[in-house]
Amino acid sequence: MRYFFNFLLRNYFIIVFLILESFAVYLTVNNHTFHRSIALSVSGEITGRMENSVNNVTEYLRLKEANTRLAEENSRLRSQIPELIIKKFKQVYSKNDTVFKQQYQFIPAKVISNSVTRRNNYIMLDKGLVDGIRQDMAVIAPDGIVGIVTKVSTNFAWVNSVLHKQTKISAKIKKNGFVGTITWDGEHYQHGTLNDIPANVLIKKGDTVVTSGYSHIYPSGVMIGRIRDFTVDKGYNFYDITLDFSQDYNKLAYVYVVVNLFKEEQLQLEQFKVDE
Repeated sequence: MRYFFNFLLRNYFIIVFLILESFAVYLTVNNHTFHRSIALSVSGEITGRMENSVNNVTEYLRLKEANTRLAEENSRLRSQIPELIIKKFKQVYSKNDTVFKQQYQFIPAKVISNSVTRRNNYIMLDKGLVDGIRQDMAVIAPDGIVGIVTKVSTNFAWVNSVLHKQTKISAKIKKNGFVGTITWDGEHYQHGTLNDIPANVLIKKGDTVVTSGYSHIYPSGVMIGRIRDFTVDKGYNFYDITLDFSQDYNKLAYVYVVVNLFKEEQLQLEQFKVDE
């Protein structure tokens, strides 16, 4: 308290001046329309800027919640894509028959760990068994494929990234339907390799490569990338094709785990064929 009084004594004249000056400004603004309008305009500008700053901070703090809602909404929209619904034809129809039957569902998940610089790269998701995640489910992102779930705990899931030597994904060239296999050579994280495409197939740089759908894991038609370059070694019957991945794996934030509702049925039929 003693320091406060000492401060008042040392700055007595300045404090009195500021009080009188403020009172004079108050009288001027209240008694002159022109000055009052200017004061209101300035105060409105200051208030608006302050409110805008507060809103910006509030919106930033709510980004996490907004991103989560967007991911959930996108998963619902993806489930309605025609290419991901199989068409069921029946010989006998009634009013209750459905022509289309849902084959895939999508579970939104957040990436909490990711690597792109190793030979075998992994991704950890914040969803697990309690959320419906299971081993061997496909993982996709807004711009393309991501990988395959390999291990699942109660609340988390490990994913073998596309950037992993054991990851092999059936793919096709979109314009002609020729099927090959996507692998990663361990070099640049934005470039992959498309194998098993016959050398007599007409291809060109920029051709789109998508998933083939020839498995119970990935749906057909999910974007993978575009052909970057290709060669044919003398004496070989297949191309060496390099492609640019459409998804930037160094910027993964939210992904979708693909649930194949007919997986068990497909596996049972595959097993039946093997047993024969």
